[in-house]
Amino acid sequence: MPISSSNPIDHGVPGQSAQREFERRVAKRERAIEEKWGTGRVGRLAKVFTGEPQSTTAWAQGSVGEHRLGLRLSRDLADIGVVLHDRAVPGTKWNIDHLVIAPCGIWVVDAKNYKGRISRRDDGELGHEDPRVYVDGKDRTKLVSAMSWQTDTVQPILESIGFGDVPIHQALCFTDSEWSFFAKPFQIDDVWIIWAKRLVELAREPGPLDDQDIRTIATQLADRLPPA
Repeated sequence: MPISSSNPIDHGVPGQSAQREFERRVAKRERAIEEKWGTGRVGRLAKVFTGEPQSTTAWAQGSVGEHRLGLRLSRDLADIGVVLHDRAVPGTKWNIDHLVIAPCGIWVVDAKNYKGRISRRDDGELGHEDPRVYVDGKDRTKLVSAMSWQTDTVQPILESIGFGDVPIHQALCFTDSEWSFFAKPFQIDDVWIIWAKRLVELAREPGPLDDQDIRTIATQLADRLPPA
């Protein structure tokens, strides 16, 4: 059964901030069209035939991926841990998609709703390994380095409550990508490149935290990293 407490935790809504940003951008574009063409028939046609730019639709796609993964994590991990969604980092414009607090430690999860096949390649020369992640033939390794600030955000919180030695696991979870039949998740710079089912399996592994530890950590993280 789910870990319970007399002090409810605000778990957040997965993908909520990305959806808000999408709606903000759509509204801004529509206002610009109305200022140029008015609100009559011409303005309405302009809205129909002027499609949203990819930079805007990416926010909607990201929201869908975050929401789908968030529901999966909450459903499959509630009996052993606590899952927090869409957490704001105070003083910044950044947010963390998902935090899983489980017996094996803390999982910092970034959801990516990319199309295409995932592959690991070594672009280094002989004797100098340079592992990289490709999605649909495009090098997406920069997503790995973008995970470091999320760990750097969580670590001081853990240290301040006496859990500084708790393992922090990082994962880029691709929610709508393709994997070859014999594919395995892999790591680059300690960041897991993974899919949802395998992420759940790893998060369910045993570890040093008991129910009380999980509740204490989750409460502090939820308080200091509020819903975005």
